[in-house]
Amino acid sequence: MDVDAYTAAHRAEWDRLAALGGKRHLSGAEADELIERYQSGAAQLSAIKTSAGSTLQGDHLSVALSRARLRFTGAGTNLLAQLPRFFILQLPAALYRLRWLTLAVAVVTALVATLYAGWALNDPRVLASFGTDAQLRKLANEDFVNYYSDNPAASFAGQVWTNNAWIAAQFVAFGIVGVYVPYLVLQNAQNLGVNAAVMFAYDKGDVFFLYIAPHGMLELTAIFVAAAAGLRIFWAWIAPGPRTRGQALAEDGRALFTVAIGLVFVLLASGIIEGFVTPAPWPWPVKIGIGALALAAFLAYMLLLGRRARRHGETGDLGEFEAGSRRIYAG
Repeated sequence: MDVDAYTAAHRAEWDRLAALGGKRHLSGAEADELIERYQSGAAQLSAIKTSAGSTLQGDHLSVALSRARLRFTGAGTNLLAQLPRFFILQLPAALYRLRWLTLAVAVVTALVATLYAGWALNDPRVLASFGTDAQLRKLANEDFVNYYSDNPAASFAGQVWTNNAWIAAQFVAFGIVGVYVPYLVLQNAQNLGVNAAVMFAYDKGDVFFLYIAPHGMLELTAIFVAAAAGLRIFWAWIAPGPRTRGQALAEDGRALFTVAIGLVFVLLASGIIEGFVTPAPWPWPVKIGIGALALAAFLAYMLLLGRRARRHGETGDLGEFEAGSRRIYAG
């Protein structure tokens, strides 16, 4: 097919379709005409895609068809009707794509935190740079534990939830710049290493792990996933593969920002555990067991349900109609 010749032959029809789709009010005759032109335009778009694949002319016609469709179908799919697909297919598929990168972020964080803690513990000058002996002793003996019970459990859980959800959203939203995610990952690892060094220096290493474990298993995993999503978006425009950079960034950005939405619920669960379980006067095996069950549930959702969704062709991206045109065009 000669796409240019085909476009020239049908240009007037497509312009009329676009004009009708853009009108605020349609008469009865115009509504009938819109439906007829939509049907013929859809057939013509199918012919273009079958013969020439993705083209600027086809994308132009696709936008006109989308606008026309909105005129006679009304609003898009009801939000509540989309929720099952989001939680059963889109979100787990997006999470599954990040499994290896999430593991890499976790390993880097653990390695940097361990090295930083070891450096501080083996050099008294480094440890002294964190504060005076009295300040560090107070942190190890009082402040670290009191942090989890100084405020009412409900308000504390809400505070850590909103703070962590905001950090996760930043990882995804600003991942495109490349340096933001590594900077925050290293900063987070450094903070973990500093706290561990102080607690171990004053023989409170067991307290450090006991208070971190119940909520930290799920909380840190969620942060690692958010960091992985940001890095994946950055890589989409560095190495887009067969796609254009714009297409790669749009597709992966839409798909992986669903991760930020999903992590809001994951971090809510970790916030509840941190606010109500970590400071509770329960046996530590019970509290750590609750955290382990929460992490196991999330990993099963991410890996098992995610693998199933990927086998069904899901990527986490929107459907073709919701996503709209995949190219920018002029004219």
